[in-house]
Amino acid sequence: MRATIPFFVAGLWAAAAAASNVIDLTPANFDEVVGQGKPALVEFFAPWWYDFQQNLAPVYEQLGDAFAHAKDKVVIAKVDADGEGKPLGQKYGVTGFPTLKWFKADGTHEPYESGRDLDSLAAFITQNSGVKSNIKPPPPPETLILDYHTFDEVALDKSKNVLVTFTAPWCGHCKNLKPVYEKVASAFKPESNCIVANIDADDKKNKDIARRYEVSGYPTIKFFPAGSDQAEDYEGGRSEADFVQFLNEKCGTQRAVGGGLSDDAGRLAQLDNLAHRFFVAAADVRGSILQEATGIAAKIGGASKHYLRVMEKVVNGSEAYFEKESNRLASILSKRTMSQAKLDEIKIKANILRAFIDKNAEETDSVARDAAEL
Repeated sequence: MRATIPFFVAGLWAAAAAASNVIDLTPANFDEVVGQGKPALVEFFAPWWYDFQQNLAPVYEQLGDAFAHAKDKVVIAKVDADGEGKPLGQKYGVTGFPTLKWFKADGTHEPYESGRDLDSLAAFITQNSGVKSNIKPPPPPETLILDYHTFDEVALDKSKNVLVTFTAPWCGHCKNLKPVYEKVASAFKPESNCIVANIDADDKKNKDIARRYEVSGYPTIKFFPAGSDQAEDYEGGRSEADFVQFLNEKCGTQRAVGGGLSDDAGRLAQLDNLAHRFFVAAADVRGSILQEATGIAAKIGGASKHYLRVMEKVVNGSEAYFEKESNRLASILSKRTMSQAKLDEIKIKANILRAFIDKNAEETDSVARDAAEL
């Protein structure tokens, strides 16, 4: 008895067909398309075949899109071999669904017997037609991949803080974690002392490492702190924010969820107070505050030079500097066209500029002055 197409699957298939780059062939147009000087991959299908609808149909539609730019060079087509195209199925010996056949430019054909994922299908067409698909390769992983050759060299490097996930390729939880972990790795890529890494603990060559650290389930996450060769179990949450907070605390960094630096990066409490006093002070007082800030900056270093630069610009220029510079830095950060190192520098400058107008700095300074008077 013929199976019934689930309603939602049939609806999706019909919607995809409405805007498809896969050509529908019938006995009426088959010979006008196939064997006319262009090679063709033809899929013989039956609409009622559930596995086809669920698995191959969306991939085949993507394949049509991948070669849509080369319709004059190669054909991606399909035949309803249980409907109007049934005579074609019989003619080409189709006995099961879906069947894929490769037709050369002269119409001679052979069965397609390779993988049915998008990359395998596209690679076959490129190899046999010389036409490249428009499939963009995935970006390289940000996570550092370790194995039995490199694990000790990286994880046990006492100059680095290293977070390692022990995973297995078949593990569903590992697959769910991977995109989150990639984002974390990307966020910490600029930090040379904070490494985000992974090892396939199910690979037989890596089994000894997994046993060494008593890995009994996947994913297992371990943290290797700088200055130690002992691993700590990571028992925190598994959201991007959880990992970022954990690594910032352990590595002494100030990375933000989504990449870049946090709003606190570069801020110095000793100068935050002076910055706001400078902002609200009368023009004739600002010079003395600048001198005070210069003395503090000489002792603490760090990003203190940026505080001094703002004060100098205002003392020697005008009040308008705050607004103009804020707008300029915000524009640069929004476009993100610079290297990450440069964007980090710009972010620190923006954070410090904000310290001058931050009301929290004024409140902190007020509390400090009150305490000094007691």
